[in-house]
Amino acid sequence: MVEKINQKLNRLFFSCFKIIPLLTAGLILFFSDFAQASAVIISDEETESYLQNLLQPIYSAAGVSFNRNKIFILSDNSLNAFVSDGNDLFIHSETILQAKSDDEIRGVLAHEVGHIQGGHILRHKLRIQEMQNLSLASMVAAVALGTASGRGDVAAAIALGSHSSLLNQSLSYQIQEERSADEAAVSLLKKTHHSPKGLLEFMKKIQTQNKLQGIQENPYFRTHPMSAERLAFLQQAVTQSSYPPEKSKSNALKRIQAKLYAFIKTPQQTAYKYPISDTSIEAYYARAIAAFKSLNFNKALRLTEHLMQQDSNNPHFHELKGQILFEAGRIKESQKEFLRAIQIFPKSALFKIDAAQATLELSPSAKELQSTIIHLQQVLTSRPSSIAWLLLAKAYHLAGKDTDAKYASAQYSLHTGDIDLAQKQAEDAQKNCTQPQLRLKIEDLLNLIKDIKKS
Repeated sequence: MVEKINQKLNRLFFSCFKIIPLLTAGLILFFSDFAQASAVIISDEETESYLQNLLQPIYSAAGVSFNRNKIFILSDNSLNAFVSDGNDLFIHSETILQAKSDDEIRGVLAHEVGHIQGGHILRHKLRIQEMQNLSLASMVAAVALGTASGRGDVAAAIALGSHSSLLNQSLSYQIQEERSADEAAVSLLKKTHHSPKGLLEFMKKIQTQNKLQGIQENPYFRTHPMSAERLAFLQQAVTQSSYPPEKSKSNALKRIQAKLYAFIKTPQQTAYKYPISDTSIEAYYARAIAAFKSLNFNKALRLTEHLMQQDSNNPHFHELKGQILFEAGRIKESQKEFLRAIQIFPKSALFKIDAAQATLELSPSAKELQSTIIHLQQVLTSRPSSIAWLLLAKAYHLAGKDTDAKYASAQYSLHTGDIDLAQKQAEDAQKNCTQPQLRLKIEDLLNLIKDIKKS
């Protein structure tokens, strides 16, 4: 078991900008271009924190409980955002990259929260079920999912669309629901003291792109049909708003746009967009990432050091430096940077995963192992993931806690879909377990596995 864990850990690469592939095996719908869908989820502390800062006041104003683990960034070069069954909210990376202000992103997010507040997803689900009863039941194939993140619910949501768009053309939102979401967005933006102009500008941008694309509609336009009446409503809302629109991007938006661009695009594209003549923080950020992607670690470190001279307490700069050092084989130094990032921002589950991986690549002391185990347990509480279970299994093994290691391995196997292996590992853990609390956890896991096998 441990040898397999070590082999997997040695092959894992976690950058500060983590990309997790989610692939669907097949979802057959009316249109052939929807027969197979794929998407990539981006996990990045800086970008997620930025979205959280925008969203929390909106959710609060809407009276909806906010859960950061239900907000997802999709790596996709089209403008789109949508809400899935379960009220998971997805935003495309291109939507962030093309935003001219924070208000644009805030407006799009407020519109999607309007759908949640209005219960549109549930009503849409009922319409889908009605359609399935009539004609789709024989056409929808079972969705099989393989995902490193262990989040089958997320992948299933993504599978219900064309290249990460939730709904296909035959199941698009009704105009009245879109108008309702617009009204909700305007109200929520007013409550949070923001202008609706960003939402209006985004809608205009979508409409313009859709006309230019011709027959092949923009995904957002397809699932959020627009009308002149809707645009007129938003224009009137802007006129009546007492809150001035933002005239420029925040520094936070500039940085995450530079980060997203540099990680998604080629180093050549990044060099063109952020030339050496550009001495802004975001330009240095982008060029450091481009150098990292080109495996020019020395240059990447020099550029990162410049960033840290400007802001030594930015945890994201420390994380980037840590990842560069890790990939350069300087593990001990990378561990120091990851731990510094945690010290500055202790709530980050992603930083703790980075630090755990670096620590477990070394010969950790008993104290370091105990700290790593605590960090990973915190991760599994705040942001459950298969990789956290895998790392925890190795940490427990190195600490001489083999029963705990087998239990963690069983959880990892379950989260990655290997039910039979999970059962075997849990049964092995149960044989030698002398800890009452752990025994109860193992029994719960075995019961869950049996229920899954029965279903």
